[in-house]
Amino acid sequence: MAPAVQIHYMDIEPLSLHAQMLETWFKRICIEESFILSRITLHFCSDEELLRMNNEHLQHDFYTDIITFDYSKHPIIKGELYISVDRVKENAEQLQITSVQELHRMMAHGLLHLMGYGDKSKEESAVMREKEDWALSLR
Repeated sequence: MAPAVQIHYMDIEPLSLHAQMLETWFKRICIEESFILSRITLHFCSDEELLRMNNEHLQHDFYTDIITFDYSKHPIIKGELYISVDRVKENAEQLQITSVQELHRMMAHGLLHLMGYGDKSKEESAVMREKEDWALSLR
């Protein structure tokens, strides 16, 4: 059986991440939210690569920290998360936290998107932030 969490590096050097530990954490989040983790592929890349994807797939011409592709069929979670490590580092500096903390927040953020949580409105963003904090507490 294939692992539920797979990690890929696009145009950056590999990070020190452990797929099995992330899988355990993601499964715990899913169980608490009444979902089942099928597969999440984490793609880590540079700002430039994520900008290219944002242009190509979403017709957005701006930098972003994460793009989530959702293939889920409720309650089964399946998707791809593309995360800019450059954005993670910059966000971490602005928030005065470590890059590792911000990276985990981004991964939780993507997983929460796969569960249906949004962040377009002020209210959705507040709920998303609360859920991110909760998810981080489960690590």
